[in-house]
Amino acid sequence: MERPFVVCHMLASLDGKIDGAFFASPDTAPALSAYGNLRGFYHCQATLYGTTTMLGGYADGKAPSLPEGGENVSQEDYVNAGGQELGNFIVSVDPTGILGWNGNIIEKKGRPAAHVIEALTEQASPAYRAYLRERGVSYITAGKNRLDCALLLQKLHTLFGIERLMVAGGGIVNWSFLQEGLIDELSLVIAPVADGGTDSVSIFEKADFLPSHAPVAFTLKQAKPLEGGALWLRYDLKK
Repeated sequence: MERPFVVCHMLASLDGKIDGAFFASPDTAPALSAYGNLRGFYHCQATLYGTTTMLGGYADGKAPSLPEGGENVSQEDYVNAGGQELGNFIVSVDPTGILGWNGNIIEKKGRPAAHVIEALTEQASPAYRAYLRERGVSYITAGKNRLDCALLLQKLHTLFGIERLMVAGGGIVNWSFLQEGLIDELSLVIAPVADGGTDSVSIFEKADFLPSHAPVAFTLKQAKPLEGGALWLRYDLKK
């Protein structure tokens, strides 16, 4: 199967959290800066986020109540040619189709403009697909009841020419790709701060709807100290 090279690039606290109070600590700031700068190290054409992460700062809230209709909208994938030509993408994992969009381009400070690709399953309604088309948001259908990560990667490569993809959480999305052996490298920036929170998300988390899977091992390829006591760890998936 032809698919992109996939790197999971994450910032975590010493106790493995990827969100929570530690983000606001001044001692996290150097690690946070390094994490942002290191994104460019991998030269990825696309970054993939889970639904919760998208709601937290990328999507325009949740989609409004949609009228019945759109039955004539095919479940076939939709590629916005203009967005495709942009060559830079944010892939939004949204299995049932709940995210709201005012447009099809996301512009974040310090990052190039990115075209939105929604990663749906067959659970997303025809009305939601029509909603995306009206806004020029591309979408891919991959899976019936839950996301088929391998199929999604194949389609991202075939339809959009994506050769390198960054997976950046949350924990359930990260684990979904990892348990299928679809992460080629783990890039982990560790902030020298412990969170201690019990309601924070970890780097990898298995949802109840995912099948059981044995622990996954990695091989360390690089460990590099960073400013402010942070650490950059690079791992390959152990063969």
